[in-house]
Amino acid sequence: MTISPLLEQSSRIALAAFLHDLGKFAERAKIPVNQETLDANKQLYCPHRKKYTDDRGWFSHVHAAYTGLAMDLIEDHMPELKGEEFAPFGSWKTKDADDSFINAAAKHHRPESFLQWIIATADRVASGFDREEFEEYNQADEGTSTGKNHYTARQLPLFEQIRLDSKAEQKYIYRYPLKPLSPDSIFPVEAGKCEGGDDKAAQDEYLKLWQGFTEALKLMPKSHRSNWSLWLDHFETLWGVYTQAIPSATAFNIRPDVSLYDHSRVTAALATALWRYHHELGRTDKEAANNIKDQQSSWKEDKFLLIQGDFFGIQDFIFASGGETNKRAAKLLRGRSFYVSLLSECAALKVLNILDLPSTSQVINAAGKFMIVAPNTPATIKKLQQVQQELDSWFLTHSWGQAGVGLAWTEASCNDFRRHSGNLGGAVAPTKSPYQELIKKLFEQLEIIKNQRLNLCGNASSTIIFNDFLDSFDNEKGVCKIDGRSPASEQLDKETCISKLAWDQFKTGEWLTRYERILVTRQSLGMTSALKIPVFGYHISFAENEEARGKFGEQAKNGNLLRAWDFSLPKSADNALWNGYARRTINAYVPIAKEADKLEELWDKYIGIEESLELGDAKTLNHLACGDRVQNELGNWQGISALATLKGDIDNLGMIFQSGLSDDVSFSKTAALSRQINAFFTVYLPWACQSDDQYRNTYTVFAGGDDFFLIGPWLSQIKLAGKMRQAFQAYVAGNPEVHFSAGISTTKPGLPIGQLGGMAEKALEQAKAHNPATVLEAAPTSRLTRLPKNAVSCFNQQMFWEEFCLLINKRLPRLQELSHDNHLSTGYVYGLLTLINMAEKVTEKPENAIWHSYFAYRTVRMLERNKQLDKDQRKRRQAELAEEIANAGIIRHGGNYRVALFCHLYQQR
Repeated sequence: MTISPLLEQSSRIALAAFLHDLGKFAERAKIPVNQETLDANKQLYCPHRKKYTDDRGWFSHVHAAYTGLAMDLIEDHMPELKGEEFAPFGSWKTKDADDSFINAAAKHHRPESFLQWIIATADRVASGFDREEFEEYNQADEGTSTGKNHYTARQLPLFEQIRLDSKAEQKYIYRYPLKPLSPDSIFPVEAGKCEGGDDKAAQDEYLKLWQGFTEALKLMPKSHRSNWSLWLDHFETLWGVYTQAIPSATAFNIRPDVSLYDHSRVTAALATALWRYHHELGRTDKEAANNIKDQQSSWKEDKFLLIQGDFFGIQDFIFASGGETNKRAAKLLRGRSFYVSLLSECAALKVLNILDLPSTSQVINAAGKFMIVAPNTPATIKKLQQVQQELDSWFLTHSWGQAGVGLAWTEASCNDFRRHSGNLGGAVAPTKSPYQELIKKLFEQLEIIKNQRLNLCGNASSTIIFNDFLDSFDNEKGVCKIDGRSPASEQLDKETCISKLAWDQFKTGEWLTRYERILVTRQSLGMTSALKIPVFGYHISFAENEEARGKFGEQAKNGNLLRAWDFSLPKSADNALWNGYARRTINAYVPIAKEADKLEELWDKYIGIEESLELGDAKTLNHLACGDRVQNELGNWQGISALATLKGDIDNLGMIFQSGLSDDVSFSKTAALSRQINAFFTVYLPWACQSDDQYRNTYTVFAGGDDFFLIGPWLSQIKLAGKMRQAFQAYVAGNPEVHFSAGISTTKPGLPIGQLGGMAEKALEQAKAHNPATVLEAAPTSRLTRLPKNAVSCFNQQMFWEEFCLLINKRLPRLQELSHDNHLSTGYVYGLLTLINMAEKVTEKPENAIWHSYFAYRTVRMLERNKQLDKDQRKRRQAELAEEIANAGIIRHGGNYRVALFCHLYQQR
């Protein structure tokens, strides 16, 4: 078993491109340097400018000089950079060698050789520059559109700039704090809280970040340095953690709204594909260098292939049910959700491996969708067709066509990534930029994937697989008790036989509570915590922290170990999300039984539930349904046992990516936006659930990309919906045009998990269908209410988020307060539902207006029963109840007031 030389070479190109702006990080941190070496580097790497012909001039873009200096500081923790075999580079850092690694990385502002032009071109394409615009940028002074320099400028949120429905003025109020990736640092703050004008203070912030980065480098396994692609996967995570809030561009009066990480990884992907295109066609000489820099011809050539992958049938896959599904629902849901993410990751890895591309070639990866940048060659397309057949065959064999991963690819040239379509002049309306047209084409390709699932009409192997279906059953073990359709082959317990796939899913749900690492290998490691079915030919093993650290060095060296992924959840709000390994946010928070839960079990909180809680194991859905029950003054448990499903997704996502940033969108910005949307659901949400006792019983079925599906105690989920909406508004810098809709469905425990999924989907559809025209006149009239969607459905009531939060955060607590003070009976509160029914139909039946009188009569009679109140007290309390329930409740909210009433009533049972 050997490591592909082409993959090693591609990884070196990727790393050189990835680190081309390493100097920005180092120079802003003012790392200690030898002045003589720095001056020599300036002569070699930096553009020289003169204001007057007799002027000695000065060097701009000094960060390029720092790139070489910074590499010296981290060299000891990088892969072997010395030796004779260092292709495609001539050497590591011999500065007088045109094709040295260091020169290729640092000369992106003064490229000369072929490899230097590869990285310089990728740098420009990633930013969406054409040649003229880049030349202006290359000659520009440091300084941003926000009036700050490269030390003091902090990164602007892309979310704040999105415009779909308005032409509101851009004010750029928010910035990202200069901190490593954590649940807290992904939220923007007001500029005054993290951006100042003191260069020294700003440099000190950068130095602290740099020191954290260099220390974190030491956590990477030394044994993995012998495998370039494996090491590079780790390094990409580390680089992302420490540069996700560093502005990439701070010159040319530009908006600093793309991070150094996002720009670096897109540049690396483009550079690798561009080099491979020329390498495979045998065009790597000096003439090729001249060709690349000739924008008139080379930039029109379709050298790139953008490969999209899409996992379809996710919900069918997760909610497949059989006779034993409900009994083991919690563990199965967790295992299946993780397994879906694992399948998507392995499908992307399959594409990367067959094309000999490193992990950095994958620029988008979220919620079952991925994008890989590859060279547009006949060999690439032939291999992609082969991968698609292998993926289809795997899904037909193991899921009988229930789900699958579809691939589609689109050709692109350097010109297709340009941000601007050019100056049209006159009164001609501006057209979309070339890159906006490319995005449109990519979205159209995704639709094609969805309509060509598994290529059943053209896949001859599918006929063989389905013909063998009946022959694959064991007469004694029969049908899988988990999915109800597959041949059973594994004995889960004495009475339960299941399929290999169900066994893997079930054990995955179990192992997720014990392990935090996944090892992906070509051959089995012989571990007991390994899946039975290889995923697209890869063996998957779960490993403990200590077990994975350095133990598999030989497997890394011989190429058997392809990936080692950390999938641990955040441990704190502000600690850097880095544990020495490549990170994949494919795990989700689920509630684990603790000592306190065992005590509540002894105190009969879970009375009537047969299953016993197991310490350290995931709670069952039946236990979760009891999560909102509380002990009353007499020590009795009060409140219904019920589950709520909370399902939602971001509204108008296609419009956001295609036109939300007008014509200023670039490939780097698209990748950044995708990553940041995903981070809310994969970084913030797990931490919000585990850090707040109110939401600790939330079970994450899936959360990532732009959507989420949660299950938990009914009231906790209703309140979590409001908290998520509030947090998301903060996350998108208060932009009212970026929002999500959600559906909440409440039910008794015990329903089949497939039915739970269907009810959640229906509730979300109801929320998405909410019509602004139906808003009551008394409802909020802000611009937010006029935007499409941005709604929630709860107890079959649809409304905008503003109204929902008002009901939960203000109306419900006030109703509970009045109920306590006035001893409102359950019958009295239930009667209010009848009055709401009447109030809703006043237009149809004018006589229903008498509901006011009914309310007054019932309230007076109820208060008269309290003999401790005098006449004035009853009058005052009647006025309070009328103001809160009749006016602020029924009149103000109409039928939506049922939400507050149901929440109150269900807590009294």
